[in-house]
Amino acid sequence: MTRLGSWIEPFPEGIYIKPADAWVDPSRPSPRALVTHGHSDHARGGHGQVWATPETLAIMACRYGPQEGGRPVAYGETVHLGNVALTFVPAGHVLGSAQIVIEHNDERVVVSGDYKRRADPTCAPFEPVPCDIFITEATFGLPVFRHPETASEIDRLLLRLHENPDRCVLVGAYALGKAQRVIMELRCRGHQDPIYIHGALQRLCDLYREQGVALGDLRPATDAKKEELKGKIVIAPPGALNDRWSRRLPDPITAMASGWMRIRQRARQRNVELPLILSDHADWDELTRTIVEIAPREVWITHGREDALKHWCALHQIKARELHLVGREDEDD
Repeated sequence: MTRLGSWIEPFPEGIYIKPADAWVDPSRPSPRALVTHGHSDHARGGHGQVWATPETLAIMACRYGPQEGGRPVAYGETVHLGNVALTFVPAGHVLGSAQIVIEHNDERVVVSGDYKRRADPTCAPFEPVPCDIFITEATFGLPVFRHPETASEIDRLLLRLHENPDRCVLVGAYALGKAQRVIMELRCRGHQDPIYIHGALQRLCDLYREQGVALGDLRPATDAKKEELKGKIVIAPPGALNDRWSRRLPDPITAMASGWMRIRQRARQRNVELPLILSDHADWDELTRTIVEIAPREVWITHGREDALKHWCALHQIKARELHLVGREDEDD
């Protein structure tokens, strides 16, 4: 009897689809790459042909240069590589992020990439797809990781801002996805004041606008005078929170938007005064609920706490295996 999914093979550098001679999110240049989203632990330059959503191809062009072999695939569209059918459906992670539904030999495999189940005003919501094999991430694959409601975290940020009108709140947020989401979540909570951004965020914020995400009034923090920044929100890459750039700000309240802020030691290590638990990944309850909802015959687990999620699957009589892919760092936590 042929093993389930025998035509798809995980390697440390990516997932190989043998009958299509293509790789999913390869960490090395590949003649044929299927890319779930634009973060650097899943996308890179140097591929021959690249199948991805139009938004992901635009992000890759912005970050890695022109993608001459780009083949845009819209959500819900099915393309064929030989006798393999590929359909891209929303993953809810960042703009353009997709799960790749791969069908061959009457079997369906879903590669989720990174995903979240929370509503996000900057990207299409996750769509569960029943399948035989579900390849899931496990970034926050421990029961300790249960993310609070997004609105409550944004309200904490706004309250601290209003209580300190002579200071600014400096929020560390990754350039792709997290920064734009923080901005839009603030807008959704009624904060329409100008938001000031570090120059490293400008290109991707411009790209989001080009893709139809209305970010409101954004201004370069570097051009603003110290007095102008009092009582304002400034967003910068995490690496800028404690460097020379931040010293020109008016007594900043240092915040960090990340699912890792659940761990107090991480907040202390970064000298974060206001930890904001805001993640673009599924938490423990969402990971397990998604598996139950999709009801796969097998679960293959990629980066993160693979062992804990594999143990949960065993307790629920679901066959599971760890893939041990390399190079999966949480740029977008």
